[in-house]
Amino acid sequence: MLSRSKTGAFAVIAGLALLATGCAGGGGGQTSGGGPGGSIAIRGCEPENPLIPGDTGETCGGKVVDSLFTGLVEYNPDTAKPENAVAESIETEDNKKFTVKLKQGWKFHDGTEVKAHNFVDAWNYTANSANALAQGFWFEQFAGFEDVYTEDPDGEEGPKKAPKPAKDKLSGLEVVDDHTFTIELTAPFPVLPSKLGYTVFSPLPDSFFKDPEAFGKKPVGNGPFKFNSWTNHAKIVVDRNDQYGGAKKAKVKTIEFRMYKDDNSAYSDLISDNLDFTEQIPTSALTGDKWKSDLGERAIEGEQGVLQAISFPMYDERFQNKDLRHAISLAIDRKTITEKIFSGGRTPATGWVSPVVEGYKPGACGKWCNFNAAEANALMDKAIAAGWKSGDELPMYYNGDADHKPWTDALCAGLNQVLQGKVKCTPKPFPTFAEFRTEVDDRKMDGIFRSGWQMDFPHIENFLTPLYKTGAPSNDGEWSNKAFDAKVEEADQEQDPAASIAAYQEAEAMMAEEMPAVPCWYYGLQAGYSTKVTNVKVTPFGELDVYSIDTK
Repeated sequence: MLSRSKTGAFAVIAGLALLATGCAGGGGGQTSGGGPGGSIAIRGCEPENPLIPGDTGETCGGKVVDSLFTGLVEYNPDTAKPENAVAESIETEDNKKFTVKLKQGWKFHDGTEVKAHNFVDAWNYTANSANALAQGFWFEQFAGFEDVYTEDPDGEEGPKKAPKPAKDKLSGLEVVDDHTFTIELTAPFPVLPSKLGYTVFSPLPDSFFKDPEAFGKKPVGNGPFKFNSWTNHAKIVVDRNDQYGGAKKAKVKTIEFRMYKDDNSAYSDLISDNLDFTEQIPTSALTGDKWKSDLGERAIEGEQGVLQAISFPMYDERFQNKDLRHAISLAIDRKTITEKIFSGGRTPATGWVSPVVEGYKPGACGKWCNFNAAEANALMDKAIAAGWKSGDELPMYYNGDADHKPWTDALCAGLNQVLQGKVKCTPKPFPTFAEFRTEVDDRKMDGIFRSGWQMDFPHIENFLTPLYKTGAPSNDGEWSNKAFDAKVEEADQEQDPAASIAAYQEAEAMMAEEMPAVPCWYYGLQAGYSTKVTNVKVTPFGELDVYSIDTK
């Protein structure tokens, strides 16, 4: 999109991101050939939540939801730049109040037309904390948010409950007519129009409100594919929407999102032509570039906006000591792990923002992301003096249904050796990503845990606000810093793009002294496809372009 305002204020690429993951399930089965427009099977994983846009904040569900729904804006599969989708126009004179006009005739899969109230009603429902959808915080900048969104004052484990919201609708949303509505924010935010391509801003049909629970199991969207079936821990199947209202039309008839217990099983199916696409090449195949010899010209290599980090549960007072957090970061030999475990398929991180995005600044982490055994031990001694018990177990949690075991084993072994037994790092996998995320969301972590982040737009804001602002939806460690929050808000409201970027960079610099999460490495892109498909394109977000791919 990048709709220009009447004053020409929009000069920032934006959007949103999903939690990056490895996924679940089993494999096997066959894919179809026999000419164009056939069926394909791609690597998928079990969604954490029902298939509702406002309840989906991770890639397992996001892959599916993105195929089922289309928002006001979509992102170019080559450049990641936002382009109008359901929106005919998004205009503003002050970057605070926006007028949205919709294209007429766009239909949901049930045949009803997508109208202005379908966006407004969906957003009001998602923002209202009484409905308990995971992504309600994304409407924080909308006028009236504080009246519809309340938080539990003592968390899920405490006896108190979140107060009932004062209102059930955002005052900043107003339907003008069937194809026009307005958005009012609490302060100017030039990035908003391009951010509206994120999944949470999708429309919902009237049928959703009759039975939201049933809808989540069998969603009705307005996207290029229609929901067919969901077999838990096995597969999700979607069919091409031949009445799709967008300019681009999908070529394949059916997509099966097939769930696997591990990346090696998926890769085995890929090279046997029993799977048509995966964006997760296992470390065993990366060694010696085996995957390139296996796949030949069907091997896809490049860059993507994904960062691997390790988070701390700040709700556990042991991890509130920043000397401990800095010691752990300094004790990680990123260079050795990326070279020996990933065969160069990852790059040591020097900050919390991916190099592929606008606003990336190398070295934002400073010395804290450089391997330094001596300083790590000195800081660990300070942490012990402050209360950490030398030799205490340090659990390292991750989801075991993806290829995280090799690097978590290496990382823990390194910590134990470098820190001379002052911590006892122990890898602890959860069977599936969904189970892992449930424990993270329920704030039950008693150790460090992996936290990947996959961009949906190439902009620094997306790697900071959702993850580290107080109360943000993906602030899994519950880090809170008033100065950081204020600097991010300053950057949000800055009208000059360069000044805005500079303010975001200042916010990232603040994180170096606090180390709310440890940046580990940036992902390279390694993907592959079967001999049965053609026109395979991977977007800058590391995802398959479902419009381009076709069967032979």
